[in-house]
Amino acid sequence: MTFRFASLGSGSEGNALLVESTDGVTCTRVLLDCGFGIRETVRRLERLGCAPESIDAILVTHEHGDHIGSAYAVAARYAIPVWTSHGTYRATHHLRGADRAAVRFCRADELFCVGDLQIRPYTVPHDAREPLQFVFSDGARRLGVLTDAGMSTEYLCAHLEGLHALVLECNHDREMLANSAYPWSLKQRIGGDFGHLANDIASTILARVRHDALHTVVAAHLSKQNNTPRLAGEAIAAALGVHASDVPIADQEEGLIWHAV
Repeated sequence: MTFRFASLGSGSEGNALLVESTDGVTCTRVLLDCGFGIRETVRRLERLGCAPESIDAILVTHEHGDHIGSAYAVAARYAIPVWTSHGTYRATHHLRGADRAAVRFCRADELFCVGDLQIRPYTVPHDAREPLQFVFSDGARRLGVLTDAGMSTEYLCAHLEGLHALVLECNHDREMLANSAYPWSLKQRIGGDFGHLANDIASTILARVRHDALHTVVAAHLSKQNNTPRLAGEAIAAALGVHASDVPIADQEEGLIWHAV
C-alpha cells in the first residue's frame, strides 16, 4: 500500500498539494487547494504524472486567491466534487464555476472520507471566514498540513500529534519582514496572530509535536520577499535535530516531488 504526497507549488502566487493513497487495486487522489489557473493546474499535475480526471476531490482551505484560484472551475470542468467549509463557500460562491461545481461541506473536527482516505479538518487562526486545515490518513499513517495560520494554539498542536509526515508553513523571517518594503499595515497582517507563521513559530510548533515516527517535515508557503529556503530549513532542522539541507522545501515554481508518508 502506498500513501504519498506532492506539491504543485507553494507560496503567495498559488498553492496546491496532491495526496494519494493506493493499495494496488484502487487509487484515491485528493487535491488540497487549487490556487493556479486551469491550464497551469493541469500542467503541474501532468508534471507529477497525474491527469485532472484522476482527482477524486478538491479540498479548499479558505477563500484567499492563492488557495482557491480555479478550484470551482477545475471541479466543474472535470466533474470533481469540492469540499470546503460553509464560511469559505459563502465568501466564494460568486467565483467562476461555483454554480456548476458539486460542493460538499465539512467542518472542523468532523471526520469524512474520500475513497480510501480519512480526512479530519481542523480550524486555524487566519484572517478568513472559516478557514480549515486537514489531517489525512490511510488508516495506518497520518499526514498533517498546517499553513496560513498566524500563531500556535493548543488546539492545532493537538491535531498535529502522532503524525508521520507534516507540511508546515514557514512563511517569513521576522527580521526580513520588519525590514522589508511592505507597508506597515501589510507587515502587521502577515506577522499578526491571524496572518502567517514565522519561522520561529513553526519551529516551536514542530518541537512540540515531534516524535520518533515523524520522519518527513516539509517547509511550505515561503515568502519570496521575506524568507529564504536556508532560513526556513534551519528553523525546521533546529526542531528536528537534523541538518538544514535534509529539510524538503515546497517552492513556488517547482513545488515538491512525491514523498512517502
